[in-house]
Amino acid sequence: MKKDLRFNSRTIHGGQHPDKAYGAVMPPIYQTSTYAQSSPGQHQGYEYSRSGNPTRHALEESLASIENGRFGLAFASGLAAMDAVVKLLKPGDEVLATNDLYGGSYRLFRKVFEPLGIRFRFLGMQDAEAVASAIGPETRLVWVETPTNPMMQVIDIAAVAESCRSRGVLLAVDNTFATPYLQRPLELGADIVMHSATKYLGGHSDVVAGGLVVKDKELADRLYFIQNASGAVCGPMDSFLVLRGIKTLHVRMQRHCENGRAVAEFLAGHPGVERVYWPGFPDHPNHDIAAKQMTGFGGMISFVPRGARFEDAVRIVENLRVFTLAESLGGVESLAGHPASMTHASIPKDEREKSGVTDSLIRLSVGIEDAADLTEDLERALAAMNRD
Repeated sequence: MKKDLRFNSRTIHGGQHPDKAYGAVMPPIYQTSTYAQSSPGQHQGYEYSRSGNPTRHALEESLASIENGRFGLAFASGLAAMDAVVKLLKPGDEVLATNDLYGGSYRLFRKVFEPLGIRFRFLGMQDAEAVASAIGPETRLVWVETPTNPMMQVIDIAAVAESCRSRGVLLAVDNTFATPYLQRPLELGADIVMHSATKYLGGHSDVVAGGLVVKDKELADRLYFIQNASGAVCGPMDSFLVLRGIKTLHVRMQRHCENGRAVAEFLAGHPGVERVYWPGFPDHPNHDIAAKQMTGFGGMISFVPRGARFEDAVRIVENLRVFTLAESLGGVESLAGHPASMTHASIPKDEREKSGVTDSLIRLSVGIEDAADLTEDLERALAAMNRD
């Protein structure tokens, strides 16, 4: 019955069952490293918590349900989940990745895996035909973020998936910004969906975790082997916190989207703002694709103050009082960041600027506060840029 539930109900019930021991509605936190065996190799489904834990398994079932996949895997962080995906490859293989992506992803690719012989090419993916043309004989994986971090570029998942499928190339989509509430890449043809569950899935800025979801059993088995062998698993307490967050994902995302629109429209109409990046605007590049593959446009926004330099952008974020100046995103509280010196500082300046991540760019994660308080806060901070 639960397989037939609509999305909002799946966030609460998808893959979840009352605990067998006492009927607990929420999966208990199985804070244990090992499990008693009645005879060598004879156990009740769990033997060691790196290999499997009931609380983590409940989260993995939930992840698979909300992404409409078959198999979920929970990791210690989003980067740990990415690490497992790249470990599917071997030296000499090539990865095509979007040229606008999270700085930690870039660092993992360039500094960890490239020295091991895996090649990476970064390109703009807003033109799906350009992606198809870029796939070469050594390409084994295409890595997509959409919307991208922090320029909010929109990539046509279905079109890229078709190009990958016809060439036998895996397509992985980082769905952290959109969440399965707004976008489900597996339904559009992707092979792997990745989440930094630290963000919207957890939703309360109190946990670090990651997840993968796939449909293919052979691929799932390969990833499960890597998860167990490498050991970067999500702990039981963290699994419990992400599960708790998922149960309110749908109602939080509604408010994130409402407030995101209000803040984006405020910034677009402000004389002190030169450019706003938000997929919900009709003139945003690939807005029509966003409208087709997403059910809303989310609460992530980037903008450039008019005439701002590095120090002006810093002054603006330092003067925010309702928005908190901090790394991360997707929590109930609104956050502001300066990508060039924070989330994307690990990307060389010339590489950052090729995709539009200039020293004056500011990124906002719009929370669920009163929208009027958020726009008033931005008004005060923008005014601070012009003070003596």
